[in-house]
Amino acid sequence: MLFALGGLPGAGKSALARALARRLGAVHLRIDTIEQAMRNAGFTVSGPEGYLAARDLAEDNLRVGRTVIVDSVNPLAVTRAYWRETAARMAVRLVEIEVVCSDRGQHRRRVESRVADIPGLVLPTWQQVLDRQYEPWKTAHVIDTAGRTLEECLSQAAAVALGAVRRARP
Repeated sequence: MLFALGGLPGAGKSALARALARRLGAVHLRIDTIEQAMRNAGFTVSGPEGYLAARDLAEDNLRVGRTVIVDSVNPLAVTRAYWRETAARMAVRLVEIEVVCSDRGQHRRRVESRVADIPGLVLPTWQQVLDRQYEPWKTAHVIDTAGRTLEECLSQAAAVALGAVRRARP
């Protein structure tokens, strides 16, 4: 199974992706980690490079039977299409989850109080989050983290996964 988690910075997607990966014993591929490794190696990351690297790593892991969780902003239809195409090519179930924080004040506090957990990663400011291009996502299950614990959001994500498994069975 392939999970594609997306949402604006500070919505809670990385925390949810890590927790879901632990619960499912899945591989967690974080675009921020991949892109920062590329920058640390001296490359300029200005397009889909990190997404393409994650796509190929996802395929390698799906090929050996692992469940994969991709954690990224996934702001554009084209980036979301990578995961649909990968799932189709690998003949696995795709679960798309958009993580949102509907409480604007809470979202802003999260963005402004975050500390980078990837060495060298420069986190966006609240204004950069507001100004970011982010196309509406029409095919994803939405998990709203506002006012909810990580465990509550994880239970919802696990229920979405269970539903996907049930729909995949003949």
